[in-house]
Amino acid sequence: MKTPKDYIIFPLDLPDYEQALGMVDRLRGHVGLFKVGLELFIAEGPKVLEAIRSRGGAGIFLDLKLNDIPATVKRALSASARYQPHFVTIHAEAMDPILEEIPDDIMGSTRILAVTVLTSLHSDKLIRFGCDPRLAADIPALVLMRARAAKEAGCHGVVCSGQEVRAIKAAFGPGFIAVTPGIRPAWSMVAGDDQKRIVTAAEAVRLGADYLVVGRPIRDAADPAEAADRLAEEIASAL
Repeated sequence: MKTPKDYIIFPLDLPDYEQALGMVDRLRGHVGLFKVGLELFIAEGPKVLEAIRSRGGAGIFLDLKLNDIPATVKRALSASARYQPHFVTIHAEAMDPILEEIPDDIMGSTRILAVTVLTSLHSDKLIRFGCDPRLAADIPALVLMRARAAKEAGCHGVVCSGQEVRAIKAAFGPGFIAVTPGIRPAWSMVAGDDQKRIVTAAEAVRLGADYLVVGRPIRDAADPAEAADRLAEEIASAL
């Protein structure tokens, strides 16, 4: 049965193996998944995934945002499954029905998530990056469009802000996974945050989010494990 702490994904946005594994040792048993992104994976490679797996107490979210031609993405997904991450991410631009051609016995229990629109982006930035101004002005519609493409391509869910979760669940059903970054516990909201489409943890859960990516409020706390437990209490209040 899924518990409140299982909702929590902690990003290991740390520069090296020792710091990352030190945080894993402090937080395993207090969070559901550890997110390994580009910085740590490029610095340390697959050995960090093997070390997290060997410690137990939490799974792996391999957040590489794969983006290439379909054949390359397919091979990269197959390679990532060797390390048995719970989730692996691809970019919205990389989605293709070829994902449906990857046999289940290769991916195993690994689930593929599509990144829709980064939570650090707002309309002006999207326009500067070449997005149609009509779509850039309506980010929820853009996210929903990309979520639909992800569903059709065979993805198991998407990464999206809490502001889009309700519409995604309404459109694609409760089984289509929604992972939400840009999450801040109610007790940690600050001005000037670089995440632009923020919701609190309790709000995201009430909207239907399946997993919450929470970094800074846990990492920067005097006691990260206590902060994670406090976050789990906030999640529990919304269930």
